[in-house]
Amino acid sequence: MAGSEPAHEVHRDGVAVGFLDIRPLFAGHVLVVPPDHVETLPDLPVADVGPFFERVQLLAAAVRDATGAQGTFVAMNNRVSQSVPHLHAHVVPRTKGDGLRGFFWPRTRYDDDAHAAEVAQRIGRAAEERLSPPA
Repeated sequence: MAGSEPAHEVHRDGVAVGFLDIRPLFAGHVLVVPPDHVETLPDLPVADVGPFFERVQLLAAAVRDATGAQGTFVAMNNRVSQSVPHLHAHVVPRTKGDGLRGFFWPRTRYDDDAHAAEVAQRIGRAAEERLSPPA
């Protein structure tokens, strides 16, 4: 059932929910999902595509800023390799020489729940700063 598993959320609004992947490629790996069930990108109503990807764009910048990465990798599977049958975009922090090659990626783990919570808080703060820049 959606929302039944604990998650370290980094962003939530009426358009998208962002949370840490429980099996991250690197610390700060975020999944971005629409709050209502949609299986694949082609199933997302056209009117929702722009707002959804605005949130992906927001979180790509927030992940980069919060983790000190040089950039991010944004990816989405549609059915094939989709371990959860729900539309989700991966936002992965990237740094030159990080060892990520091709599509055979080793997964890592957070040191503990406190480490995951701290990373989630940093990304959430970075997203909030981008949504509400200082006056």
